[in-house]
Amino acid sequence: MRNKDWLYTIRWRMLLVFLGSLSITAVAVYTGYTLSELILSMKGLNKPLAWIINSIGSLPVMIAGGIVLFLVSFFLLSRRLVQDLRKIEQGLKELSNGRFGYQVPVKSYDELGAVADSVNRMSGRLDRYLQGITHGLQEIASGNFDYEIPVRDGSKLGEVADSINKMSRQLHRSIEEERNAERTKNDLITGVSHDLRTPLTSILGFLEVIEEDRYQDEVELRYFISIAYEKSLALKKLIDDLFEYTRITNGLPLELGELDMAGFLRQLAEEFVPSLEKAGMVCRVNILEEYESVKILADGDLLVRAYENLMTNAIRYGQAGGAVDIGLYHDSGELVVTVTNYGEPIPEKDLPFIFDRFYRVERSRSKETGGTGLGLAITKSIIEVHGGRISVRSSRKATTFETRFAAVQGAVMTKEEIA
Repeated sequence: MRNKDWLYTIRWRMLLVFLGSLSITAVAVYTGYTLSELILSMKGLNKPLAWIINSIGSLPVMIAGGIVLFLVSFFLLSRRLVQDLRKIEQGLKELSNGRFGYQVPVKSYDELGAVADSVNRMSGRLDRYLQGITHGLQEIASGNFDYEIPVRDGSKLGEVADSINKMSRQLHRSIEEERNAERTKNDLITGVSHDLRTPLTSILGFLEVIEEDRYQDEVELRYFISIAYEKSLALKKLIDDLFEYTRITNGLPLELGELDMAGFLRQLAEEFVPSLEKAGMVCRVNILEEYESVKILADGDLLVRAYENLMTNAIRYGQAGGAVDIGLYHDSGELVVTVTNYGEPIPEKDLPFIFDRFYRVERSRSKETGGTGLGLAITKSIIEVHGGRISVRSSRKATTFETRFAAVQGAVMTKEEIA
């Protein structure tokens, strides 16, 4: 049809079929009329024809014959048109049966040709897109989860492709999480083995010296026993921390209750007064009057454990600064608690890993400050199990551990909010 819509149209085909049928009928009727006159002039052959004309009449016979001839001609001349329609119908059936790529064999310049071309283009596009989706599924099946199937907006197949891409990404994440869990388990076993072996080796060494009487006098004996006892306490603390960490991370049930955060933090500071005085430090609790009534729904015993770890770290590593500051305030609808010390900064390279299990910054590996490496990991797990989050920032001026909870002033978090 292209640029000559008025010329290449099915109306002309129908008109030509109609006019052709009329022409054939007219010629046939005229020919029959001429032949009938010739037959009537022949003796012996004219009796049947004469009987028909005399009984029915020549005009009715011509009309009836013309109608029959017109219908026969019309059906014969429109056969190509009907065949094209049937081919298009067959193509649509093939598509409906899922045999994409099928091409309708209709070649004409009218509307039927345009319909056939549209069906063929649609079939080709569907076939190519399905081939692309199939290829994408094969890539995903082979483990190439980064492969993205092109998504065509506004189509159902596009939605299918998008769903496959989302499924691939989710499957990739699940596999990565499983691999990370496996690595975590192996790292945990390695870390536990290393941290248990060190004090245990020392204990066994001193007990061996005592067992074999390789000490000089009772003073040295007591010295060896004292060291073995200290190592045993360190070993017990490591085992206790490890047990508590696995208990929290495995989803222990929370004993939730209303917790007055201002009173909770002040009591925490009072409990650390002996440790602070021993270290030559003071603790300053900075809480504005408007935040005195703030409460959250929390497991108080667990939260005490979390903030005890933060206070212990602040005293251990901030002794040079002489003070620990505890703050409570609101920010963007969240309840924020900060614990700040003014000792040596945490190296920037260590900040991203400070909450990892068994991770210790270099300066904490000494006998005086070394811990189990589980304290901050336990703190992070406790904060997160309460629906909060924890972060750290450190500079030459100060190191601040910040915890945030989804609470508002004067309100109590619900269990649903924590979940």
